[in-house]
Amino acid sequence: MRQTFTIRDKIKQLWTIFIPILITQLAMFSMSFFDIMMTGKYSADHLAGVAVGSSYWVPINTGLSGILLSVTPIVAHLIGANKKEKVPFSVLQGVYAGIAMALFIIVIGFFVLNPLLNGMNLDNEVRKVAKYYLISLSFGIVPLFVYNVLRSFIDALGKTRVTMIVTLSSLPINVTLNYILIFGKLGFPELGGIGAGIASAITYWIITFIAVWIIHRKKPFIDYKIFHSFPTISFNKWKEIFSLGVPIGLSIFIETSIFSAVTLFMSDFGTKVIAAHQAALNFSSFIYMIPLSISMALTILVGFESGAKRNKDARLYSYLGIGGGIILSLITGTLLFIFRGNIAFLYSNDLDVVDLITKFLLFGVFFQLSDAILAPIQGALRGYKDVNVTFIMALISFWVIGLPLGYVLATITELGPFGYWLGLIAGLAIGAMTLSSRLIYVQRKQIRIQKSELA
Repeated sequence: MRQTFTIRDKIKQLWTIFIPILITQLAMFSMSFFDIMMTGKYSADHLAGVAVGSSYWVPINTGLSGILLSVTPIVAHLIGANKKEKVPFSVLQGVYAGIAMALFIIVIGFFVLNPLLNGMNLDNEVRKVAKYYLISLSFGIVPLFVYNVLRSFIDALGKTRVTMIVTLSSLPINVTLNYILIFGKLGFPELGGIGAGIASAITYWIITFIAVWIIHRKKPFIDYKIFHSFPTISFNKWKEIFSLGVPIGLSIFIETSIFSAVTLFMSDFGTKVIAAHQAALNFSSFIYMIPLSISMALTILVGFESGAKRNKDARLYSYLGIGGGIILSLITGTLLFIFRGNIAFLYSNDLDVVDLITKFLLFGVFFQLSDAILAPIQGALRGYKDVNVTFIMALISFWVIGLPLGYVLATITELGPFGYWLGLIAGLAIGAMTLSSRLIYVQRKQIRIQKSELA
């Protein structure tokens, strides 16, 4: 990553960082997709068990991993401020914090897993698969959280292509392990959905060892000497990591858990509506990888420029990212509108379900347009280390405005289940407008601070 002087150079650097992040996110999305798909080929009960386990694991994983994303702006600021000697300490404290969080989750899971599953109306086989799928995953939580910290460090240097290669290499490993352990190949027993959990845990260990090896042996990472010494735990540094990371993690948790809540409400409308909603949501999540990747790229670039006190450059990157997100969303939105019927047939051959998916995807067009504005703004604000307001607005947008409005539209109007999507679209739009104002405020504040320091 380097200082840029022209808009053309900034667009090129933004694009260079964004594309590998996008490929990485799509690869990670595909890993979950293959878990579900391959387990579904094995058994409906095992698919249900994995689905139940995932419904607990995904919000927790994304929320807590989001806390560790704070390492990215912390390191980006240090590099921008030319304080590279402080980077190893911050990264290792992030690793320590990640290990502590992972162990905490494992201990909590030991006490609450059985009561949670026993409290659900599940068949014995489904409950068994869900339980041991989650237990299997737990053996990979520590390396997964460590990898999230190491990835944040690598990305903060602008070397997003490295994490792309690591993640892409993990995809065939995960698929191969799934095949062996789910279906019992090469002499291994048939484990079904439980095998998918074991495969994921092994994959987490492998990608973590690969990341450690790269950081320890390859330039420019070797220059930072991350693993040359191991300082003691610094709770002051942990305070910085968590003060930035907790609002980020909570924002992500709020955004992911809202869809679980909507799915529960959808149960009033029947099985076909739930299936169509889940299919449309799955494809919308796939498209969301684009603005999410722009958001992550902006956190890196804005953090780098803000740390170097180049506020004009940081502001320009923000606008380029938001503008790029809008342009890409117009393209994907148009394609989604045109081909939504074809997309629906990818998920089902039931004509009633296909019709419902097509209607949900029409709302998905407007959903992703709002996301294309909101996500990049969130990324830019994280680059400025401004995270608390982002969390508050995510809470208000989804839970105070989106879900209640959706419930009202779904129950007292003829919109039915589509009312929930319209409510979330409204919440997203309001969140985008308020956070736009916040971004302008933060940027002006940065300029005022810089002027006062020069005076």
